[in-house]
Amino acid sequence: MQNFARTVMALSLVLALGACSGLFGGKDDKGAGLAPRTTAIGVNGYLWQATLDTLSFMPFDQVEPSGGVITTDWHSTADAPNERVKVTVQFLSEDLRSDAIRVSIVRQEREEGGAWLTVPVQASTKLQVEESILARARQLRIAKRG
Repeated sequence: MQNFARTVMALSLVLALGACSGLFGGKDDKGAGLAPRTTAIGVNGYLWQATLDTLSFMPFDQVEPSGGVITTDWHSTADAPNERVKVTVQFLSEDLRSDAIRVSIVRQEREEGGAWLTVPVQASTKLQVEESILARARQLRIAKRG
C-alpha cells in the first residue's frame, strides 16, 4: 500500500512538473510561432486582422467574431459610380490555411431607371481577395515571430 501511494505521488509530481515545463522554457522551441494564433472567440487572429486590414478601404456592415463573419457595406469608386460591390468573408477554421476562409463577392450595376441589378463576378476577383488576405496574414505571423 505504501509503494502504491509513493508511485501515485511520484506520478503526480512528474505530471505537474511536465505541465509547467512549457511555462519555464522546458519545451522544444522548434516550431514555436507556427501554431495559429487563435482568439478567445475561436477565429484565427492572423486571418481576422488580415481581413480587416485588406478590406479597410470599404465600410464594414457586419463584424461578428462570434459568428466568424465579416461583411462590408456596398462600396463603389469614383471611377465606376454605377457599379458597387459587397464582400463577405466567413471563417471556417482556426488554422492559418488557405481553406480557412471563404470569400463571397456580390457585384451590382445600376440600370438606367436607377435600380441595381446583380451581375456576375469574375472568379479571379474572388481569388485575388483571398490571396491578399492570406498574404497579409502571413506578414502578420512573420512580424510576430521576428
